[in-house]
This record gives sequence, structure tokens and C-alpha cells, in this order.
Amino acid sequence: MKDHSPIKPMPAAGPADHMRYHRAHEHLASTFGNDRYALKAEAFARFFGTPMFLGAQTLVVLVWAIVNLMGVTHFDPYPFILLNLAFSLQAAYAAPLILLAQTRQAQRDKKHSDADARHREALAQDSQRLLTETAQQNEQILQLLEQNTQLTQATKLLTERIEVLTVEMHRHFAGPHQA
Repeated sequence: MKDHSPIKPMPAAGPADHMRYHRAHEHLASTFGNDRYALKAEAFARFFGTPMFLGAQTLVVLVWAIVNLMGVTHFDPYPFILLNLAFSLQAAYAAPLILLAQTRQAQRDKKHSDADARHREALAQDSQRLLTETAQQNEQILQLLEQNTQLTQATKLLTERIEVLTVEMHRHFAGPHQA
């Protein structure tokens, strides 16, 4: 037997999958790919912006400068040309990694934004469909109420007519002496 009701119940198959529109873009989750090198490169790029990295770098620079200025060792005397070379080397590797990470993150954000837009559109279409179905059901209910009112009025008229006929038949058969 087919169910012809306009509103279909949601399947009770468990919790809703809120990431279903993002699953198509899971391959973009890793900025540099999925191999071991890519994962290490992404971790390294993420580490550059952390307070731990900034604190460690500041500590290294302070120790470097104090060790060379106090005369403990003189492997890089003032103006710290070797330290400047180390910073230049670090910047040469860090900048491309960070730019690549930002570019891929922008791509992931766009894909997620597109998935969200499709999800919102699907929700809007479902909402519109439900509103249309609700309006149709309300119209059907109004028609049924109108028919019910008409039937009630017809029943009332027939009941009154039966009562009149019953009184007339009673008078006719009982005669004038029982009136």
C-alpha cells in the first residue's frame, strides 16, 4: 500500500551528517598533499605563526647576541652577519611555504563556501516545497470544513423536516381525539 501523504517523515537512520556537502572536498584537507613530506611541510608552515616559534626565535637571537657580545665566543661578532644570513635563509624558505599554504587555504575556503551555498540553496528549496505543501494542505482543510458545514446544515434541515413530518403523521394517524 502506497503512502500518499504530502509530507514524508525524515528517516531515523541516526544522527544527521552535517558534513555531507563537504565530503566531496576532503581531498583538499591537506595543503601540500597527503604524503609524509607534504604533512611535514604543512606542519612547518603552520609552526611559523605560533607564539612558541616567535618566543624560541627571540630566545635564540638573545642568546646569540649575548654569547657574541660578552666574549664567550666570537663565531659571529657584531654586526652579526651570520645571524642575518640565517634569517635570510629562513625567510627564503618560509615565505614560499606560507604563500602556498595561504593559496591552498583560499582554495579550500572557496570549495567550502560553494558547498555551503549549495546546502543553503537546498534548504531554501526544501523550505519552499514545505510551504507549498502546507498551503495546499490548509486549502484542503478549508474545503473539508466547508463541506462539513454544508453537510451539518443539510442534516439540520432534514432533521427539522423529519420532525415536521413525524408530527403530521402522528396527527393524521392518532386522530383529532388524541391531540
